[in-house]
Amino acid sequence: MTAPALPDLGPEGSLKTLRTAAGSHALAHTFLDNLFFVQGRSRDRATFNDLYMALAHTVRDRLVERWIQTVLNYRAQDVRVVCYLSAEFLTGPHLANNLINLGIYEETEEAMRKLGLDLETLIEQEAEPGLGNGGLGRLAACFMDSLATLDIPAIGYGIRYEYGIFDQEIRDGWQVENTDKWLRLGNPWALERPEDAFEVKFGGHTERYSDGKGGFKVRWNPAKLVRGIPNDTPILGYRTNTANTLRLWSAQAVESFNIESFNTGDFFAAVRDKVDSENISKILYPNDEQIQGKQLRLEQQFFFVSCSLQHIVKIQQTAQRPLADLHRAFSIQMNDTHPAIAVAELMRLLIDENSMNWDTAWRVTTQTLSYTNHTLMPEALEKWPVSLFGSLLPRHLEIIKEINRRHLDNVRSRYPGDEDRVRRLSIIDDSGERYVRMAHLATLGSHAVNGVAALHSELLKSSVLRDFYELTPEKFSNKTNGVTPRRWMVLSNPRMAHLITARLGPSWIHDLEKLRKLEPLVDDADFTHEWRAIKHHNKQRLAAYIFQSLGIAVEPDSMFDVLVKRIHEYKRQHLKVLHILTLYKRIQQNPDIVMQPRTFIFGGKAAPGYHMAKLIIKLIHSVAEVIHGDPMVRDRLRIVFLPNFNVTLGQRVYSAADLSEQISLAGLEASGTGNMKFAMNGALTVGTLDGANIEIREEVGADNFFLFGLTTPQVEQKKAAGYNPRSLYESNNHLREIVDSLSAGEFSHGDRRLFAPLVQSLLNGDPYMLFADYQSYIDCQDEIDQVFKDADRWTRMSILNVARIGKFSSDRAIRDYCADIWKTWPVKIEI
Repeated sequence: MTAPALPDLGPEGSLKTLRTAAGSHALAHTFLDNLFFVQGRSRDRATFNDLYMALAHTVRDRLVERWIQTVLNYRAQDVRVVCYLSAEFLTGPHLANNLINLGIYEETEEAMRKLGLDLETLIEQEAEPGLGNGGLGRLAACFMDSLATLDIPAIGYGIRYEYGIFDQEIRDGWQVENTDKWLRLGNPWALERPEDAFEVKFGGHTERYSDGKGGFKVRWNPAKLVRGIPNDTPILGYRTNTANTLRLWSAQAVESFNIESFNTGDFFAAVRDKVDSENISKILYPNDEQIQGKQLRLEQQFFFVSCSLQHIVKIQQTAQRPLADLHRAFSIQMNDTHPAIAVAELMRLLIDENSMNWDTAWRVTTQTLSYTNHTLMPEALEKWPVSLFGSLLPRHLEIIKEINRRHLDNVRSRYPGDEDRVRRLSIIDDSGERYVRMAHLATLGSHAVNGVAALHSELLKSSVLRDFYELTPEKFSNKTNGVTPRRWMVLSNPRMAHLITARLGPSWIHDLEKLRKLEPLVDDADFTHEWRAIKHHNKQRLAAYIFQSLGIAVEPDSMFDVLVKRIHEYKRQHLKVLHILTLYKRIQQNPDIVMQPRTFIFGGKAAPGYHMAKLIIKLIHSVAEVIHGDPMVRDRLRIVFLPNFNVTLGQRVYSAADLSEQISLAGLEASGTGNMKFAMNGALTVGTLDGANIEIREEVGADNFFLFGLTTPQVEQKKAAGYNPRSLYESNNHLREIVDSLSAGEFSHGDRRLFAPLVQSLLNGDPYMLFADYQSYIDCQDEIDQVFKDADRWTRMSILNVARIGKFSSDRAIRDYCADIWKTWPVKIEI
């Protein structure tokens, strides 16, 4: 598609001035320069992608000086650098966020207007890097934003997946996965650094040899070598000169073409190494139900960890600092269990590659590494079959066994005769098929272990990692998650941000606790009127998007009741469906019933191999089909499922929501960050006492939060007493009616088998206790209906949610990590 011709702007100024100046004239000139010299396009032949790329390079030009100066300053000063290891970085699109952080959004808008272009149209051209599944990767991205904003020296390390998380399409109500080709049109934000590549070993065997000094060393003779190529992206802080580096590794073959095989006619063998090697960074998280998927996932984790640690060691050695002081220069944070192999790999690098003795290497490793746990679900705590682990990483298995031997000797000395405790604390699980427990390895090899919400951290200490807590209680702490207000308020909700700034000034954007000054404004009629108008505007925009993309008309005056997150039984999207069916049955029984009109908005992806989650998506669409086709309902109930929910779509949804659904069973959600994004944008929360919901309720006030459901102790008590969901089904007429309607095929064109797996799961076990929380949830929703009818009261509660949400800024979280775990401090970058 060819874009419109662009006007001539006249003579240019000096190159450096144009490349770094923030004025609209300089921006326009640099844009035209990049269009011609970088994109190689004349004005009249430029496509919209060419225009986007030219603008992205124009903005990147203004990052580069800050980026280079940041790196130089870190090298010149004695600073402790945070290294954040994460298998996911869900950054979202870069262009608009960088314009916000540079403070040149309006100037760029004017520059594009001079050229006859619309900035928003160009922003929408950017493909979103789908390098994460959801909350984990988005948290990592928020942390990188806050690290730079707070001027904390940091490097993020991960994988540059060629294909991100799948693009979700809905066909006949079912999820269909399509390849996410986010790099198809190029990525202007990252610079490939092939000269900084590292080689990573896999497979083979180890051998012992004399070091010539009376000692013995171990040599790893690998079966395969893979080269890791770094791709560096600058992550700029808000209105600061600090631009930290996000380094993502892509895999290449050491020898990508075998000329000998080619000459003998074996063309596949000629490129086999290239294909095998590049598969490692080909796609985000393979389906690991089969052994090949498990192996590839372990290869991915070791690949990026090894590259990252080799880079860190190289920095230390280049600076001519002793490796024994590595912990003084770097603090390495493992974001969940995916990077846990770092414990064994750092030991290998220190002992085998740099001749450090075991005790010193273990001291350095444990003082350098720290571990964040993100889950309470045992099945989500990664463990690898010993046979697979040993075939892929033979040297690391040896190191882990030695770590484990010394560790268990210590356990036996502390708890003599307690062999059950020894078995529970062992890194190697010897019950049945033998496994390497990665959470055990991460906990043992770190000086600090933290959960991500107060309840989660307490449950870690009392359940999942209880034995480790009793062994080393000083390691454990809580660091409640947070999200960046730059993307989730300033960028996502500009009208609300402008209204707040007009009353408070701009300093709240990097000190969210200052939002407390909004509290007196709940009694300001002009302010509350404008607050409501902004929410309505946001809802109109989302309604227009829904109609344009799905053809579904929704009423902005209805309550936007939103549940967007990864589709999983424990997140209980099907409980929301039970509520919708309850309302539908009320209408069927009394067509003239007075009911608050609601638009139910769902979004989220199900793991490709998770049939029950996919069935929940089908259920949502099937219920929507019946309800939308029933003239009795009129416009009182509308159901929308937004396909391919991602960061970009989240920016539309969070700002438009009235009600935020955070309805997981108490004791299962580690923290949640969507709950924070909704509250930051003035949505009220309906939720259980789970994850960060508890702390949100404490902060915003119980009167401004809709609470329902069992508490964690009550859940445990019911399970211990023998939870019987069928008895609840039989004793609750409303629940029985809607469950029977699903069984009878009322929402599946008479097909009684379609939803039978879901119904039987609920009746015969209900592992996430929907039936136990059903009536409490329905009663709470009825209360919500009454409150929403009182616009003044709802607006007051909305404002107070925003005013009291300051704790949940990722800036606060990063300050906590810096003070308690990383022991580092800000370094101002001067240009």
